[in-house]
Amino acid sequence: MRTRMLLLVLVAASLAAAADWTKKFTVTGKPGLRVDSNDASVEVRSGATGAIEVRVIAEGWKIGSDEVRVTDRQIANRVELEVRIPSGHWGSGHRSVRVEVTAPRETAAEIHTGDGRILVQGLHGDTRLVTGDGSITAEALDGSLDARTGDGRIVVRGRFDLLNLRTDDGSIEAEVQPGSKVAAGWRIQTGDGSVRLRLAPDLAADLDVHTGDGSISSELPVAVSGSRSESSLRGKLNGGGLPLTVRTGDGSIHLDRL
Repeated sequence: MRTRMLLLVLVAASLAAAADWTKKFTVTGKPGLRVDSNDASVEVRSGATGAIEVRVIAEGWKIGSDEVRVTDRQIANRVELEVRIPSGHWGSGHRSVRVEVTAPRETAAEIHTGDGRILVQGLHGDTRLVTGDGSITAEALDGSLDARTGDGRIVVRGRFDLLNLRTDDGSIEAEVQPGSKVAAGWRIQTGDGSVRLRLAPDLAADLDVHTGDGSISSELPVAVSGSRSESSLRGKLNGGGLPLTVRTGDGSIHLDRL
């Protein structure tokens, strides 16, 4: 009986420690969104019209000035959110903070977290994603994407005009859909991990692909310039264009057609 009572008390304490913070911001046209956190996962999905809706979910924490601090402001058509978590994760039990955002499809988003995964779905516009330690997943995007993580996998799918992806330690998987164009130089780089690119058949670019310790396989119709080796490939794709650079320090590179 005492054991059961103790379990009930622990469960109740855990539930009591969970906290939510929600807010809705009215916006018009093509709004801007900036989320900055030192230690939280962030999810942004399109769907809302005329509003950016934010929810902060803290498990094992309280939301307030002495624990998880949430600061928000709206300047014209731009919403900024800052979520700060105490650096000393004292206490026992599971602790996590997640930021969930629903925004209009045409939102320009800038997301930064020091330690946490980032998920973005369905945005059309300029998207910038940075995490110090965590995976990045970006799906159904349209426009430009700049995504960087210090330690984690990157998976992206969409129609792109600009694509810059970098992870210091992790694999990269990118699906570049029809209608994409290399409007400025693209760069895809990992310090330690494999790279797999699936490119639309009509994408034109000057390919510059190299791996320090791995192999390259390609199903693309590349007009090779210079000599080709197991670790390097340079040439023109669909007549050439601006540069598409792919680098990995330690891993294989696979180039496929959609």
